[in-house]
Amino acid sequence: MRLGINLGYWGAGMDGDNLAVAQEADLLGYDVCWAAEAYGSDAPTVLAWVAAQTESIDLGSAIMQIPARQPAMTAMTAATLDSLSGGRFRLGLGVSGPQVSEGWYGVKFDKPLARTREYVEIVRRAMSRERLSYEGEHWTLPLPGGPGKPIKLTVHPQREHIPLYIAAIGPKNLEQTGEIADGALLIFPSAEHLEDTAVKHLRAGREKAGKTMEGFDVCPTLPLAVGDDINGLADMFRPYTALYVGGMGSRKQNFYNQLAQRMGYEKEAAEIQDKYLSGDKNGAAAAVPHQLIDQTTLLGSVERIAERMQAYAAAGVTTLTLAPAGFTLDERLTALRAGTDALELSGLA
Repeated sequence: MRLGINLGYWGAGMDGDNLAVAQEADLLGYDVCWAAEAYGSDAPTVLAWVAAQTESIDLGSAIMQIPARQPAMTAMTAATLDSLSGGRFRLGLGVSGPQVSEGWYGVKFDKPLARTREYVEIVRRAMSRERLSYEGEHWTLPLPGGPGKPIKLTVHPQREHIPLYIAAIGPKNLEQTGEIADGALLIFPSAEHLEDTAVKHLRAGREKAGKTMEGFDVCPTLPLAVGDDINGLADMFRPYTALYVGGMGSRKQNFYNQLAQRMGYEKEAAEIQDKYLSGDKNGAAAAVPHQLIDQTTLLGSVERIAERMQAYAAAGVTTLTLAPAGFTLDERLTALRAGTDALELSGLA
């Protein structure tokens, strides 16, 4: 099992620290560094900045939002980043959510599976440098009846095949991801529930495409905090968990809330959402069960983290992406180093 890091969003006042974390991860031999985007910092700019100041670590978008860009633009960006980084780019895509898609980008959040499938097909076709033409429900290239003609990408990516990942949560999206992508970006993964909540759906998609799970990258992100006080460490992530389970999306369309329900927290997920959407964010955080946090993070001593890593590897994880927590840069770097120590102790390195 490989290790990655997730820098989260840029521009939150820790940009220098984030770069230092990425550079330390590069030195420690971490496999990939992911950057996120929502409605603030964009992932490609951050990844170009990190790529210029690292040597060997891969750079991945987690995610580039599908409603933010035309697919051909995404192909251009991916090819450029792969070329500039010396073949270190990984393209992570996702549909985002209805509030961001419609409120920020003005793109209707409908038929997300069909849109994703078409988007991936166009991006792959463009990155292969064949003349681009496509007829689908959501995109037609070139536009009919006009001056447009099929053209091809002029940039040569460093690699013939740039790995393509999709952020997926729901069963149907996971199955399609297994069918059309090279890897899956997962959030709030519990080793105990991963087979039922994710892997079996990915496997079904792979089988649909006539493939096995061999070579497919199952890549969840987990916050990481090191110390002896498990309860205290878990409390650090109460606001984070409450935000996603309670407030990320609408009452009817919160994919993270639905995931918590599939993990057996139906009553708790409903309470967290009720409190969060009523404005009681502290109450929502207090309502998050300790077990839910402990199951979806890596907390405790290096030995305890190593045991949890073994559980994730047994559940089918191939790249474990860590989000090292801490109030200072030193604390985050300590957590980052503990990740490599735990991996070595686990025997999975």
